[in-house]
Amino acid sequence: MATCKVYNLAKQEVGKLNLKDQVFKAPIKDYLFYEVVKWQLAKRRQGTVSTKNRSAVRGGGRKPWRQKGTGRARAGTMRSPLWRGGGVIFGPHPRDYYYALPKKVRRSSLRSALSLRYQEGKVLLLEDFFLPEIKTKAFITTMEDLGIKNALIVTGGENLNLEKSARNVPWVKVLRCEGLNVFDILKYEHLIILKPAIGKIEERLKV
Repeated sequence: MATCKVYNLAKQEVGKLNLKDQVFKAPIKDYLFYEVVKWQLAKRRQGTVSTKNRSAVRGGGRKPWRQKGTGRARAGTMRSPLWRGGGVIFGPHPRDYYYALPKKVRRSSLRSALSLRYQEGKVLLLEDFFLPEIKTKAFITTMEDLGIKNALIVTGGENLNLEKSARNVPWVKVLRCEGLNVFDILKYEHLIILKPAIGKIEERLKV
């Protein structure tokens, strides 16, 4: 069974915790990372881009000139895509980019990402991350004391002081355990997990 030291905010060891091998020592299937990250990014796409085709452009009901005898090319509408101010040919329209990905694939990829960070020695287990008030400067000072920059912090539940203190820090993201995902684990170099979140993560990813 994997064992991880538990630290406080002064980076003093306060205990040890046994981690489930199924979650933190799982086989690293890095070929799944591409599939899951692509799926996550596709879900986030808004798909609101839109253009007007010739039927949606205002005007163009009258024929510009008679069919024959003018010496000009035949034209039926001023809103033809060939004309300035006309419609757009094959332009994009609102769409949903979401597609389904099997739950087993998503869970296996998440276990692989956690195991990768554990194998690299970049998982830090904290007993708690208590901040008495919402203050970004105090949060940055605490992170400097821990000696970590560029990290994903996973909490066991609501921690508003921590979440609001860190929201303007570009190299840190605070995430509740139910929102833990492959993209964010791989994006940030270090993974800081608060002790209350461990049980919930292991319960979610049990085989």
